[in-house]
Amino acid sequence: MASPRTITIVALSVALGLFFVFMGTIKLTPRLSRDAYNEMKRAYKSYVRALPMLKKMGVSSILLRKSIGALEVACGIVMTLVPGRPKDVANFLLLLLVLAVLFFHQLVGDPLKRYAHALVFGILLTCRLLIARQPEEQPPEKRILSVNGDEQPLIHEAAPEKGKVKVS
Repeated sequence: MASPRTITIVALSVALGLFFVFMGTIKLTPRLSRDAYNEMKRAYKSYVRALPMLKKMGVSSILLRKSIGALEVACGIVMTLVPGRPKDVANFLLLLLVLAVLFFHQLVGDPLKRYAHALVFGILLTCRLLIARQPEEQPPEKRILSVNGDEQPLIHEAAPEKGKVKVS
């Protein structure tokens, strides 16, 4: 049976992956929701207006929206389907993307209700990354102790925890 840690990582990976595939697709095409697509277009125009540096670099609102949308879809697919280390890389890229989006929302003065979802999903991405990077807990090691030719199981005694004194 899978450990609770593994189940948590898989559940978060699939849920987050599907969410970012959905949100990225909304940024790329009006097929899922024309209203949401038009809202994204309007929002990204305000982001580029608020950051004239992007305009000087030749980044239009269309390029910014489509780049972020494509990155969300790609990372979402990796989070959902690809096993191993690429999930952690996709998780990290999405976390950076969420931080950039939060910066954009703050820059244009959006109210909290406009970017609360980004905060929540940023926290979920952080939790998933922290859980995935923790080492698996190993069960206590069992050894065999040989006393006068008789073998007896011996449970490995771990070193006392810091700050605790082992009394015999």
